[in-house]
Amino acid sequence: MSALQALADKLADDVLAAEAELGDDRFYEKVSQVLLAASPTFQEAYITSIRVRLAERRGRIFLEKALTAKRSGGAMPEAPPDLSGGGH
Repeated sequence: MSALQALADKLADDVLAAEAELGDDRFYEKVSQVLLAASPTFQEAYITSIRVRLAERRGRIFLEKALTAKRSGGAMPEAPPDLSGGGH
């Protein structure tokens, strides 16, 4: 891992951890604006780190809901529709 990505990953972890305390679930976007003004390269690495972590969080929530449904005999959760835009 490059030093750039390591720094971006650490900042992403810290920002996402701070959002609850700050009461702002979009605070990462404000940090992104600050970074863009200072270094577009670093901002891009940071946003990638944020997106990966948010996607993992959503995937983990879906997994937990599916396992809970299976174990309790409930209905499995629906996956969101594929929005990849095939054919447009």
